[in-house]
Amino acid sequence: MAVTLINPTGLPEIDAYRQVSVATGSKLVFIAGQVSWDAEGVTVGEGDLAAQVEQCYLNVGTALAGAGATFDDVAKLNVHVVDWTPDQMPRLLEGMDRAAAKLGITPVPPATLLGVAALDVPEHMVEVEAIAVID
Repeated sequence: MAVTLINPTGLPEIDAYRQVSVATGSKLVFIAGQVSWDAEGVTVGEGDLAAQVEQCYLNVGTALAGAGATFDDVAKLNVHVVDWTPDQMPRLLEGMDRAAAKLGITPVPPATLLGVAALDVPEHMVEVEAIAVID
């Protein structure tokens, strides 16, 4: 495995992600921000943050597979949420958990959560991008 996830002593342990990833592979995989489109480009879960997060993570999984990678190879995630407020965290985590269950994974690489004013189209509430490292 090219990526090792750790929580160094002195930093808080967060359930949803690890604080650090150490990558030793030779190929970098950059996944464009994935929104809640299905394979036909139709928005999944309009108005439902958990459903959109789930679809975004499923799309990241599909993109990783297309590059010969898995979530185990992800060194960093960036999550962009429109009009983010902390009270939305349970819905975001619900969507992550649902996707993880479908994919059979525990997606806990270092992550950055950013509140944004808007995304590509008004019905998209969230976008997830990933960087992976493979041998």
